[in-house]
Amino acid sequence: KAVLGICLGSQILARAYGADNLLGAAREFGWHRIGVTAEGRIDPLLSALGGEFTIFEWHADTFSLPEGAVRLATSPVAENQAFRIGRAVYGTQFHFEADTSVVEEWKADFPETITRIAPGWLENHTELAARHGDAADAAGLAIARAWVSLIERQEIVMLSQASA
Repeated sequence: KAVLGICLGSQILARAYGADNLLGAAREFGWHRIGVTAEGRIDPLLSALGGEFTIFEWHADTFSLPEGAVRLATSPVAENQAFRIGRAVYGTQFHFEADTSVVEEWKADFPETITRIAPGWLENHTELAARHGDAADAAGLAIARAWVSLIERQEIVMLSQASA
């Protein structure tokens, strides 16, 4: 089965495969640059992104890499930004689903939390969104399309195996 864990979901997925959760070890909030590993550059989920991309982050916790997992992306703060186990189990620490409209909603819904964890971010949001939003939106859309493509191929393989 194809499985995708995003942010806390990636932490839970890593834990389910025997890794450790590292609480409070990696605070990232806002748009950040993520490096794609050599393995990530050839992986179907991230291969369209080149060597690095900008994406939205909102986490304080991270995880160790599960045994047998392949690290696909990394950052200076959270080494394990994306991983794959087997053919179709993926975890991403970053929020590729958080396009600029989602970030705008989070800004409106959680101003006290954002002010506490990222002082000054709300005041600088407009400039930050103008500088990073389009690139992050494009990267997130590329990842989402790649994920859907993986699911479609997984279903095709499962159907062809079932009919054999």
